[in-house]
Amino acid sequence: MRLRLASLCALAIVHGGAHADNVSVAVAANFTAPMQKIAAAFEADTGHKAELSFGATGKFYAQITHGAPFQVLLAADDTTPARLVSDGKAVASSRFTYAIGTLVLWSAQPGYVDAQGNVLKTGDFQHIAIANPKLAPYGLAATQVMDTLGVTARLQPRFVQGENIAQTFQFVSSGNAQLGFVALSQVMVDGQIEKGSAWQVPGHLHAPIRQDAVLLNPGKDSAAAAALLQYLRGDKARAVIKAYGYSF
Repeated sequence: MRLRLASLCALAIVHGGAHADNVSVAVAANFTAPMQKIAAAFEADTGHKAELSFGATGKFYAQITHGAPFQVLLAADDTTPARLVSDGKAVASSRFTYAIGTLVLWSAQPGYVDAQGNVLKTGDFQHIAIANPKLAPYGLAATQVMDTLGVTARLQPRFVQGENIAQTFQFVSSGNAQLGFVALSQVMVDGQIEKGSAWQVPGHLHAPIRQDAVLLNPGKDSAAAAALLQYLRGDKARAVIKAYGYSF
């Protein structure tokens, strides 16, 4: 299968736009901004068009297992792609970690969140936003952080829960929640926090957020799908990914 994927990639590169095709991609919500940039560059460089759908990884899993015709999944974790491989819904040899995510506690208000995250223990905020931990890996990581810090019981009555990390970010950016746990990629541009205030959560407070990509069964014979997975490993895509605060 690895040889087949390599052959498809080579075919896509050699023929370029002359044999351009579309690839349907399910993308974890935290990866929205970087993937939009990568997709534009991918189309310009290869002629293939990535048709992107953004949402919660857990919801994508349910859709894929019920027959949704996505060809590639860019998950917010490594367990969902592994489950899809185990379920016989994805190609085992195609799975790889395309990014390692960073969790931040963020407020749209400058100076509101301190650099050590002590606001979780001392703040008098009314609402704190988190993504649904059953659907969104960043939400699960947020609960692990609060459990580790021993603040879950005190803060739980103040939770505002988003279906995915994008909705969680909207709760905070709109002011409906004074602060919330979001992905660093949502608030970082060119290596800098764009606005507000944030605490970049130390990695030892939660399980690593390894984000894996995988080729789904409907994409097995797609040169565009194989080319996209190869493109994500390239220098151009990696520069974009790094600019949004991810590591590898």
